[in-house]
Amino acid sequence: QACFASLVSQDYVNGTDQEEIRTGVDQCIQKFLDVARQTECFFLQKRLQLSVQKPEQVIKEDVSELRNELQRKEALIQKHLSKLRHWQQVLEDISVQHKKPAEMSQAPLAYLEQASANIPAPMKQT
Repeated sequence: QACFASLVSQDYVNGTDQEEIRTGVDQCIQKFLDVARQTECFFLQKRLQLSVQKPEQVIKEDVSELRNELQRKEALIQKHLSKLRHWQQVLEDISVQHKKPAEMSQAPLAYLEQASANIPAPMKQT
């Protein structure tokens, strides 16, 4: 709140120096960061107390986090496999489409070769 208050307070609106505004905002941000560090320290201390008093609880939380991580990675693997199958199918469809015109152009030629092989050779007139 102090950070925003310094930006919107009437003292700054009534024409103060930019450097003065910057200094005030920097001080507010520094106070905010100090409070954030204190809050983090408080929670770390509580976590340490919990790990000393109930070590099995910490292990349960770690196991739970690992299970969640495995589930997330398994879902990611399934997603990638699904995309892989899709693109393999697309590539297979494309290769089939490219083979069909080649087969069509070879089919008449093969038919003509087979048909000409069945025609008896002309008899020589003597």
